Amino acid sequence: MEATTTNTAPKITSSKSMHNAWAMYDWANSAYNLVITSTIFPAYYNAITTVTKNGQIVNDKVSFFGFSIKNSSLFDYSIATAYLIIALISPILSSIADYKGNKKRFMQLFCYIGSAACCALYFFKSNTLELGIICSALAALGYCGSLVFYNAEERDNVSAKGFAYGYIGSVLLQIACFVFVLEPQWFGITDQTFPPRLSFFLVGLWWVGFAQITFFKLPKGVPLAAKPQYSVLTNGFHELQKVLRQIQKMPVLKTYLLAFFFYSMGVQTVMLAATLFGSKELGLETSQLIAVILVIQLVAIAGAYLMAKLSDKFGNLQVLLFVVFIWMGVCVAAYFTHTALQFYIIAAIVGLIMGGIQSLSRSTYSKLMPPTHDTASFFSFYDVTEKVAIVIGMISFGYIDQVLDMRSAIIALITFFVLGAVILYLAIVKNRVIMR
Repeated sequence: MEATTTNTAPKITSSKSMHNAWAMYDWANSAYNLVITSTIFPAYYNAITTVTKNGQIVNDKVSFFGFSIKNSSLFDYSIATAYLIIALISPILSSIADYKGNKKRFMQLFCYIGSAACCALYFFKSNTLELGIICSALAALGYCGSLVFYNAEERDNVSAKGFAYGYIGSVLLQIACFVFVLEPQWFGITDQTFPPRLSFFLVGLWWVGFAQITFFKLPKGVPLAAKPQYSVLTNGFHELQKVLRQIQKMPVLKTYLLAFFFYSMGVQTVMLAATLFGSKELGLETSQLIAVILVIQLVAIAGAYLMAKLSDKFGNLQVLLFVVFIWMGVCVAAYFTHTALQFYIIAAIVGLIMGGIQSLSRSTYSKLMPPTHDTASFFSFYDVTEKVAIVIGMISFGYIDQVLDMRSAIIALITFFVLGAVILYLAIVKNRVIMR
């Protein structure tokens, strides 16, 4: 999410070295997304918090500061908490950063919080559950928080290069961690918890180490020449409120954004909970989960390209509606999934529609936006909407998992997709009426 003030600092001319500096931050932080969010951490967390016998779960309850709770629900709640904090503080911090001209400082702060939390996960064992949960939430907070201060204009210019850098960097570190986790005997390691914990530590070092290239190259910001209209603590929220008032006057954009809010609850929750589902419900090994994530990443590239082509032919809203129906099918299929092969097939489908729905959702929003010089505030509103959707989605998923089970929670996600589909259809109808 970018700054939420209408007055912006003078734009600094980009250079090739500056583009490379921004792309290197993708190289630095993408390892967190792959190792901590998607593969090794969820598998390790499930392994040390679940008691099994003959392949069957005997006990999956844990004690968190004296409260008994299902391990997977606790994981969901911790992620939701991190995103809620970011949704609440990012408008404030963005406003302060714009006024003071110190976005770089805030970006560094969250980078250091996230990387330090990853390093601290080295000490996460079954008897230090509270430490593990707090550090994993802080890592998510640091990751999302640092991206709040990622320069949106620079990101547009180097998005392709950043994606490539992030993919290569994360895969390189993943391979190194992969070797430690799967073949610990090569290094004389007998403690089975050591390789995953070492992986978390290496992610923290990788993140903070390569981020220094970005921080060294980035120039200092320029404070705003004029004071914001409101207090720096409230100005960001006033800017979001102003955007909301504009959106309410635009029926298609208003309806689309509401649809996006609902289907994002389902999309983001599936993406964040998928690895834990594979580990806990299907008993997949870390090597299998890594293979799944790599498949998803590779297919996602083709999916984003395919969705772009389809949207050119049929229209953004129509393609989004079609993709949301596919997500409903994914939820139904996941409920009946019991083998690794079935999970691989679903993962390939998810990869195909995951990259597509994210890029297409954002481009649709940009096309429906009114002509404005304050695009930063509009995309701030979009990003806050998505984060709040993640909070609601993860809390709902965790609660249903706690009361019933994870498979029931997946089926319940269909409700979000149905609401999103119905409202998307209304957006299509309104758009047709306007276009006549």
